[in-house]
Amino acid sequence: MEKGLVLINTGDGKGKTTAALGTAIRALGRGLRVAILQFIKNQETGEGLFLADYAARRPESLFYRRLGLGCLKGPPRPEDLAKAAEAMALARELAADAYDLLVLDEICVAAALGLIETSEVVRLIETRRPGLNLFLTGRGAAPEIIALADTVTEMKLIRHAYEKGVPARRGLEY
Repeated sequence: MEKGLVLINTGDGKGKTTAALGTAIRALGRGLRVAILQFIKNQETGEGLFLADYAARRPESLFYRRLGLGCLKGPPRPEDLAKAAEAMALARELAADAYDLLVLDEICVAAALGLIETSEVVRLIETRRPGLNLFLTGRGAAPEIIALADTVTEMKLIRHAYEKGVPARRGLEY
């Protein structure tokens, strides 16, 4: 069995989730089994609608779940911590299952915001099933997590339409 890789997309630029989901689509196209778990996010998104529909039609190929209460506007509330703990427990289950790729979207920012401990993410990486490829996304990836990765990409913000007052666009940002 080949050793699975650990990939990370981090940084303040746009596209971390988009790139990870592109990799998931590539894996699905090659007949691999994929699990995608979203930390933090709670809003309906175009990719979420697509993934939920695909997972409903092809559950043998794709598992998809969104477990979050949205962006934090202050210190984590008890309900934020409970939801993050639920997501982390599910991530551990998925990491032990027979998936070929596990995408943990926004797990790095969940750790950076104190919703989960960085040590939990490190332990997940170190104890995952040997053949599992693990793709982590989110701003503020901790050095301890980066040290365990095979591939790390930092998305850097150069300019964003938000800065000009352009609101998020359906189908482009959500």
